[in-house]
Amino acid sequence: MILYITWNIDPEIFRIGGFALRYYSLMFVFAFYFSYLLLSKIYKKENVSLSLLNKLSVYIFIGTIAGARLGHTLFYEFGYYKNHLLEIILPFSITNGKFELTGYQGLASHGAAIGIIIAVIWYCWKYKQSFLWIMDRLVIVVALSAFFIRIGNLFNSEIIGKPTNVSWAFIFGRVDMIPRHPAQLYEAISYLIIFSILWFLYKKKIEKVQQGFVFGSFLIMLFSVRFLVEFVKENQETFENTMVINMGQILSIPFILIGVILMISKSKQNGDKEIPGL
Repeated sequence: MILYITWNIDPEIFRIGGFALRYYSLMFVFAFYFSYLLLSKIYKKENVSLSLLNKLSVYIFIGTIAGARLGHTLFYEFGYYKNHLLEIILPFSITNGKFELTGYQGLASHGAAIGIIIAVIWYCWKYKQSFLWIMDRLVIVVALSAFFIRIGNLFNSEIIGKPTNVSWAFIFGRVDMIPRHPAQLYEAISYLIIFSILWFLYKKKIEKVQQGFVFGSFLIMLFSVRFLVEFVKENQETFENTMVINMGQILSIPFILIGVILMISKSKQNGDKEIPGL
C-alpha cells in the first residue's frame, strides 16, 4: 500500500480581524529580503554604489507586483477583470459591507518577468546604467525568489499537479483527496538548482563571458523548466482545457527564444567590463 503525503496546511499563519498573515506573503518577504542581501554582496564586491541598488530595488518591487498582477488579469482572467477594474489594483475586498484585506490573489510569474524587465529598462534609461550588466546579476536572485514563491504556492495548496500514483504524490486536503503531482515542489527544487548554477556562473565565469550570457542562460533554464512542468500541472483556467499547450507554456516560449538568441550572440565573445557608474 502506497502512503501518500497528506498536505492540509492552513495558508494563514494567524488572523487579527480583517488582517491575516499568510505563508505566501511571508515567502514574498523572504524573496525580496534575501535577494537584496545577495545583490548587496555583489555590488560591494564590484565596488558599485549601494545607492544605485536601493533605487533599482524600488523599480523592481513595483515592476514585480504590477507586472504579476496585470499579467494574471490579462492572460488568465481578462473576461472577469474587464468588468471589475478596481479589483485589479485593490488588495482588499468589500462584501456586504464587510472589509477584508486579501492581498493580490492572482499573480502571474510571466507578468512579473515582463514587469521586471520593463522596470529595469526604465531604471537604466533614467540613471544611464547598463541593462545587461544588471540583468546578469539580477536573474541570480530572481531564480532564488522563484523558489520562495513556489513554496508559498505550496502552502496555499494552489498550482497543484495532475492526479498520479507516484509514491511521492501529495493529497491536497484543502482541494480534494486525490493524490497529485507536487508541481510546486518540482518547480521550487528546479529553481533552487538554477540559482546554484547561475551563482556558479557569476563566481567563475562572469569575467570570461560577454554581458547577457548569464541572463540568456537564466531565460533558457527557468522557462524550459516552466514549460515542462506544465505538462503535470492542472490548468489554471478552464479555457486552457481546449488548448494543445496551455497559457503558461505559450508565454514561456518567447522567453526561451530570447535566451537562445542571447546565448548564441554572447557565448563566443569576450566579456564586457563596463559597470554602472559609481
